Parts: sequence; C-alpha cells; structure tokens
Amino acid sequence: MKKLIYLIALSITIHANSQIQFPKTSPKGKIEQCIGVTDISVSYSRPSVKGRTVFGNVVPFDKIWRTGANENTIIKTSDDLIFGKDTLKKGTYAIYTKPSKDTWELYFYKDTLNWGEPRNWDETKVALKTQTNVKNLTDAYEVFTIDIQQVDVNNGQLIFTWDKSKVIFPFQLNTRKKVVVGIDKLMAGPTAAEYFNSGSYYYKEKIDLKKALEWVSKAIDIQGEDAYWMLRTKSLIQAELGDFKGATETAKKALIASEKSKNQSYIDMIKASIEEWKKK
Repeated sequence: MKKLIYLIALSITIHANSQIQFPKTSPKGKIEQCIGVTDISVSYSRPSVKGRTVFGNVVPFDKIWRTGANENTIIKTSDDLIFGKDTLKKGTYAIYTKPSKDTWELYFYKDTLNWGEPRNWDETKVALKTQTNVKNLTDAYEVFTIDIQQVDVNNGQLIFTWDKSKVIFPFQLNTRKKVVVGIDKLMAGPTAAEYFNSGSYYYKEKIDLKKALEWVSKAIDIQGEDAYWMLRTKSLIQAELGDFKGATETAKKALIASEKSKNQSYIDMIKASIEEWKKK
C-alpha cells in the first residue's frame, strides 16, 4: 500500500512539473493592422542579437531563411495585396526571405505547416516573390521585428528590422475598387434573394405581413415566376392575411413552376394548400 501511495504521489508530482511554462528564447510576436477594408495579421517568433553577427553569420547570405525563429512566420490577409505589378491573393501564407548583403528577396509560400525552412523547397508553392534593397542602420535593433507602417486606405509597407538591417516592401490594396463595387450594389437596390429572405423572415416571425408580402413580391418580380419557392411563400403570406382567392391564384402559378422543375415535395404541398383554401 505504501508503495502504491508513493507511486501515485510521484505521478502527480511529475504531471505538475510538466505543466510549468518556461520562457522561450525567441518569444512569439503578432501584429494586426486594418488598411482600408482589409485585415492583415502577422505572427512570428522574435530572436535576439545577443552580441552575435546576424546577417552573413547567424542568418547566412543568399539562403532561404525562415524569417524569425521556430515555426513558420505566418501572414493572413482578408483581401489581395499588390506588390509592384504582382498580386498576392487573399489567404494565409508562410513568409520566407533570402537576405543578401545589399538586397532581400521576399517569398509568400502556400505551405504553412513547416517548422522553419521546408525540407524540400517547392517553387510551385511560391504564391509571390518580390525584392527590395537593404537599408543599413546606425543603431542596432536587438530583437527581430516585423511591422506594417506608412498606412493609408490604399497602401502600406511590410517592414523587417533586425540588428543594423532594415528592409521595406511597399504594397497597395484594391480598396477603392472594393468600395465602389459595394456602393454600386447598394445603389442598385436589394437582390431577389435579399428581398425574399427579408420577406420570409418577416412572415415567419409575424413582424409585418404586409411588408413581408411586398418584399416577396419584389423578389418574384426580379427572379421571375419560375421561382416556385418564392411563389409558395407569397401564397402562404396571402392566406395568412385572409386573401384566400389571391393565395390560390399564386399557388396555381407555383404549382406550374414546381411541376416544370419536378419538385415533388413542393407539388404535394401546393396541391394540399389549394384544396384547403378552396374551402375558405
């Protein structure tokens, strides 16, 4: 029994010790920035200089670098980013770089599950590659830093700084185009689906049946009378309002359309409703 108690106590001690969180040499960092109507985030690990020569030594020149420490540095963007003449499609990418003495190459890599550099680099997974010159600093940055600066509604800069090196990758966004498309859609009025969904909600929740009938009727005007599901909902609203004659007429149109589409469940429901409303 004593031996059993000892083993249980030892197990608990080991488990408790395994829960200790030790500080990482290269702590995690994250930046989030909204530019125009686009959300961008970068998560990465931040190594320190610690008296070492970084570029050309810790980070060799002319070789792919994980751009930080530990697992992949990840960028997420909710919309396209434009670097020069090339467009990075919205999505999630690993960031890799190839530092040289005077320039850096920046790679957005589709595979984000590597620990550090991929074992086998695959050029087909490079979504975009771009290059910029190195800016030499007088004062050293002890901790590797990624930032997004020079932000306005259409532009930004992705910046990497460490030791006495700084590189800036300017990019643009399609903010104006996206907003204009949204305005044009708004000014054109609701779509058939938006009218129908709004009318259906008002009908189901019994908020305003007359408004529900108005919106569903507008949806049918846009979609056309082949939209048997819309006609079915309109007939139900008319019946709820006590207009059984109008409901029956609408239901007959819905029946013709549903028979064209061979939707048996709608055919059966509509026929049953017509028979019921004839008795009213």
